[in-house]
Amino acid sequence: MTDRGKSALIQEPNKLTIGPSSLIWDRSKKELIIKVNEISSLPLISKLKGTITLKPSGITNVELPLTKEGTHIWRPFAPTAEIEVNLNKPEWQWTGHGYFDANFGTRALEQDFDYWTWGRFPLGKGTSCFYDLELRNREKYQFEYHFESNGMAKNIADAPQNSNFSNSLWGIKRKTRCDKHSKPKQEKSLLDAPFYSRATVSTRIKGEKTVGVFEALDLRRFRNPLLMFMLAVRVPRRKLWKNKS
Repeated sequence: MTDRGKSALIQEPNKLTIGPSSLIWDRSKKELIIKVNEISSLPLISKLKGTITLKPSGITNVELPLTKEGTHIWRPFAPTAEIEVNLNKPEWQWTGHGYFDANFGTRALEQDFDYWTWGRFPLGKGTSCFYDLELRNREKYQFEYHFESNGMAKNIADAPQNSNFSNSLWGIKRKTRCDKHSKPKQEKSLLDAPFYSRATVSTRIKGEKTVGVFEALDLRRFRNPLLMFMLAVRVPRRKLWKNKS
């Protein structure tokens, strides 16, 4: 992951280029092609190159404000999709189910939030997503959406309650939605950092067992000046970029 300056950004109607990598929306095939050409970070510095192709079953029209002021927006473009990964590492070629979303904002996350959890869980018919937020002003918000395979969205009535499960390796508390008398469980850790945990988690929603992607983000830790310094060392910053195409 690299922080890049303005000269590395080129925005076109169906293409977004950031330095040597790009995202291309193929209108005829209705698929998103992500071309990756990057250098991985410490401790294993190496070339990471390849293509990720995302084929949504439907595109949503949901834009969810995460604060009353609208300073942060969650945009679930394609909660349900097929994905094909082809990267230049052994066993990094596979197909499966995936999703595509994004967050936008006019303020830094740590200015408005203390903590949040988010989960995306595929079900027999579509996908359910849950956002649980704790703001710095002590307010708390919960959002529960179910997306049909065609992208149609609706609020989940009588959504499952939060249930705690094991803390991350860095001790971040974690909780996600689960039916009564069931218990969420981490199946695989995807990323562990002092302020962030990402994992695949098994749970039961409306009587259906599912394994989805879960994240917990602790912005109180993120605001620590020491952690900010560590991130500046770990995440390369390239202010200038010359387009070689």
